[in-house]
Amino acid sequence: MDEKIKPSEVHRIAGLELNLLNYVRALPRATFEGARLETGTPIFDPNGELLFYRVPIVGPDGVQAGYADIAVHTVFGAPLLAVAPTAVWDEQALVGEAREALARQKTTRKAELSYDEIRFVSYSYPKLAVAFFHKGKEVSMLELKSWLEVPPSNLKERKPMEPGNFERWSLIDEMPQDRKRRNLERFHERLEHLNGPELRDIDFSVISTTKLASVIPILRLTDTEELHYSTRQSDHHTCYELRGQETSVWCVAASTQMLLDFYRYEYTQSRIATQLGLGTLQNPNGLPYARDNDVAVALNAMSSGALTATMLTTPPFSTYCDEIRANRPLISFIPGHSRTVAGYTESLLVFLGLNGFRGLLVYDPWPPNAGVITRWENFDTQTYRRAFTAHVTTI
Repeated sequence: MDEKIKPSEVHRIAGLELNLLNYVRALPRATFEGARLETGTPIFDPNGELLFYRVPIVGPDGVQAGYADIAVHTVFGAPLLAVAPTAVWDEQALVGEAREALARQKTTRKAELSYDEIRFVSYSYPKLAVAFFHKGKEVSMLELKSWLEVPPSNLKERKPMEPGNFERWSLIDEMPQDRKRRNLERFHERLEHLNGPELRDIDFSVISTTKLASVIPILRLTDTEELHYSTRQSDHHTCYELRGQETSVWCVAASTQMLLDFYRYEYTQSRIATQLGLGTLQNPNGLPYARDNDVAVALNAMSSGALTATMLTTPPFSTYCDEIRANRPLISFIPGHSRTVAGYTESLLVFLGLNGFRGLLVYDPWPPNAGVITRWENFDTQTYRRAFTAHVTTI
């Protein structure tokens, strides 16, 4: 049964999922307690199907408190994809910037670019673009923030696994069928619980710890860790910084920069790109799939051997937990992209048969020259190709 979340139900499911996270204290309580949800933005797959909604969250003080991504399509395996508490999502402002960028294209193309429809498209999940259509035919697709034209899909030459490649690919069409079937089952099971009679008539548009407690007692066990200046529990201070990628294809360089910065090795992205063979600012390129391990080699070389780096394939959630507990960040490769991981949360909810939540604190260098911190990315809805760990071996 290919049951999906109806657009009319997205707001309720988002509110319920966020209430669950807030209840187990996985979200910043001061920001989210009393927060409400606004109308979400539909995000489409390149094949035209609706993938998810990006739902803005407004705090009790009236200031936007980030957004949540709520899946509509079963391809993800669960409704809640990610929460970004410090990010700002302004649909109208982004559309305005995209219109201006398209208007500039008219001058360079010397051609009329008429359109009658605008969509947000996840051209390489989770990266987004604004697409313009005229009578159902695409006129232009522009990457968010950089406003560069996203190249057309080339199925013969395309390599969606390579991190940093500036290309479009369909999450729906290119996911293996066996995983689609598993995700369909998991998605349907969770949706069935969320649509149960105990929760159906409750208004979850406002986030509040008292709402769930009033329905049924919940056993909550939560384990959360983030990177800090040291492992001493008595004087913890957050010690990690976001770096935006300086080109549309330098996510690996930016991720490497973030990890090196944590260990106090300061390099520019251009210098790191040279080490990794990623070209220049004027002529950048991504990292080929066959050279993934170059990241580990670069971390070792750029620390003069003080860091021992290791590449792991399809790492489990426990790997991220172990590294963060040891106060070490990780570089994480997903299809077509690279980010870093600086924390995790895991909660157990004994509640109407619902499974717990496993999330990663992701410092994502995309969009270009900005980046975004996701607290939390649902580990069970993403494909984790590689992880790079690094530990100090020389003082």
